[in-house]
Order: sequence, then C-alpha cells, then structure tokens
Amino acid sequence: MMEMTAKSKKVLHAQVEALSRKVEHNKTELESLILMFNSLMAEQVSRGRPANGLKRGKFRGLLQGTFEMTNAVMMDGDKDGHGVIILEEWIRGLAVFLRGTIEEKIMTFRVYDLNNDKFISKDEIFHMLKHSFIKWPSEEDPDEGIKDVVEITMKKMDLDHDGLLSFDDFQKSVLDENLFLQAFGPCLPDNTVITKFEQLAFQEPEQ
Repeated sequence: MMEMTAKSKKVLHAQVEALSRKVEHNKTELESLILMFNSLMAEQVSRGRPANGLKRGKFRGLLQGTFEMTNAVMMDGDKDGHGVIILEEWIRGLAVFLRGTIEEKIMTFRVYDLNNDKFISKDEIFHMLKHSFIKWPSEEDPDEGIKDVVEITMKKMDLDHDGLLSFDDFQKSVLDENLFLQAFGPCLPDNTVITKFEQLAFQEPEQ
C-alpha cells in the first residue's frame, strides 16, 4: 500500500469522524473499510477516467467473491439509483451485512422488489425461487411445486390480503418470524463468512 500523504490522512480522519456517527463500526474498523473502498476505486481509475463511485458490478463482484453470495438476488448498495456506490453507501451497506440489526436487515425487501414498484408480486417470488428448486426428470410440470410454495408464502405474509407483499407486510412477517427475512433467496452473508471477512479486513497492520 502506498504511504499516505498528510493531506490524505487528514481527509481519511474527517471521513472516519463523519461516518462514525452513522454506523456501529469503531474508528479503526471504519478506517480499514474506507481504505478498502479507496483501493477498489483506484483499480477503476487506473483503467481510464476517474470514477465518481464504485461501479455496481464491482460491488456485486465483491459480494460474490468475498461473501460467497452467488445467488443473483443480492443487495447492491446503490441507494440513490445512480449506478455507482459512493463511500457512505459502501460503509452503510457493509455495516448492515456485518453488524446490522434485524430491523436494518428488513431492508432486504428492496432486493426482492425486482421492478422497484414498492411491492413484491407472485411473479417476482416465482422468478426468485425458480432457480432454488431441484427439477426431477420425472416431473411433468416442475414449476407446479414452485407455484405451490408461492401460494403458501403469500398466504402467510400477505397480511392485508391484496395479492401483493408491501413493505409493511414484509416487515411485520419478518419481525414475527425471522426466517422470512431471506424467504425468496439468500441476500445476506452467513456468520462464518462474516467472521472470515472481519478477520481479514480488520487485522492489525504489520509494524
């Protein structure tokens, strides 16, 4: 890693101070995550013009490679929809992954709302579950089993019985039964992977 200039250290300190009031990480951990973000950004800059944020594809690659999240359904971290991940989105996204409460993780609703219309439909649930089921050659219509699961899930989670899952439906269902948090596919890393990431990211630098 290149030695930081006095100016860079000052900027880093200011970023750590600002973000420490918004997430659960301590300042040492925040510094590590910021430096990781800067390193990923530098890889983009070296290939062309400076980037105004981390490309979503790069972030998804990190989720797949580091957090072993190979499912197509995953949190992309881009809160403002600009197509890139800025530093605060990076920090907040990882904070949810690593230290998030169940209330914060309920925002996985956004992941399952594939068309961003603020509802999860039966078609969206079917699409997300389709790749999770093993299809046996003897089955005449392998999709029927998935459709049955969709119907059962909707009966349990569609609390206002309007045929769609709203955020309110999802939130109340998850708080009542935490297993519903990732009902439509894994979009959060498991505890083993989180521990491995933290050991790597937050290790003490060599003297």
